[in-house]
Amino acid sequence: MFVYGQRGSGTADNPFLFLLVTLSVWITPLVIFTLAHEVPADPQYLIDNVRHIIIRGIGFFITFVGFYWLYSQQGAANYSVYTLLSILTTSIGVGLIIFREPFNKFHMISGILAVS
Repeated sequence: MFVYGQRGSGTADNPFLFLLVTLSVWITPLVIFTLAHEVPADPQYLIDNVRHIIIRGIGFFITFVGFYWLYSQQGAANYSVYTLLSILTTSIGVGLIIFREPFNKFHMISGILAVS
């Protein structure tokens, strides 16, 4: 649905217009479900995680702008290249280097299969 909606739309002079309206459609049910599931510990959770929330928000922005550019300029066929690069950089950069997550033969096999 994500790719279909993006690829099926026309290209706008303002590339952020599509993203803004798309995210507005996404955030409306998210706000409703979040408020319906509200718990007393929510404010403390936000305080404890504000740094990572900001980092993730910046990451979302970069990702959505990147997807918009990819689909509007390059087409959906190049998605596999972008996906492969995302898998490898996330697995290696974030998982292994930053968070020092364990790496075993299954991770190696999945990486090889993703590349092949």
